[in-house]
Amino acid sequence: MPVLVASDLDRTLIYSAAALALTMPDARAPRLLCVEVHESKPLSYMTETAAQLLTDLGDAAVFVPTTTRTRKQYQRINLPGPEPTYAICANGGHLLVDGVSDPDWHAQVTARLADECAPLAEVQEHLLRAADPVWVRKHRVADDLFAYLVVERELLVEDWVKELAVWAENRGWTVSLQGRKIYAVPKPLTKSAAMREVARRTGADLTLAAGDSLLDADLLLAADRGWRPGHGELADTGFTAPSLRALPDRGVLAGERILREFLGVVRGA
Repeated sequence: MPVLVASDLDRTLIYSAAALALTMPDARAPRLLCVEVHESKPLSYMTETAAQLLTDLGDAAVFVPTTTRTRKQYQRINLPGPEPTYAICANGGHLLVDGVSDPDWHAQVTARLADECAPLAEVQEHLLRAADPVWVRKHRVADDLFAYLVVERELLVEDWVKELAVWAENRGWTVSLQGRKIYAVPKPLTKSAAMREVARRTGADLTLAAGDSLLDADLLLAADRGWRPGHGELADTGFTAPSLRALPDRGVLAGERILREFLGVVRGA
């Protein structure tokens, strides 16, 4: 039976320059591989060692990139190793099969959102009305499934995020603050549901997962074994579970450590 590895990408396996956390002396810094270019500029990195580990993992397991990114944002990432057959985008709203969104899966998701949550338009309207232009830089909608704000963190009033979370909770939505982005996501829109679907299709009897944010919590709880780095929302809140290993590593070296952990389990399975 194959082992399924569903991993978050940003700040779990790949890192922007601002998130690398290269705290060692310059001469000891790891060699980096650029894995994403946006508007002709390098944007995301992993260590060269992590790139080899991911290649080895792709050969030994069913590796499923699992991200809150839209399909367009995901497709500009150029990960090393075999091209994944499956990828989970838009926090589970799209299940890509050989790079193409599975229409049946997407239809199931959108039907459930319509039944269980306040409509996206209501959330958009609230964000436009309630967010302060002093600290909001962009209002965005992702694949017509959820909304997010790009903000100036140093100007953001933290209590505002808590108030938004309460407002969203009453409407079947959840709120997550990740770096410079505030996400508002329907509760049924989950990475874990899409991971279970991939496990069903592949016949995997062991699932492994990693992630750093509150939007990864359901994925980590649903997997047989999970890992989180020493940075991010989950680390900040002390998130834990019996099947979860909290790693001390931070920044791009955490991505390398997570891939080592995945490979160790896969090779021992």
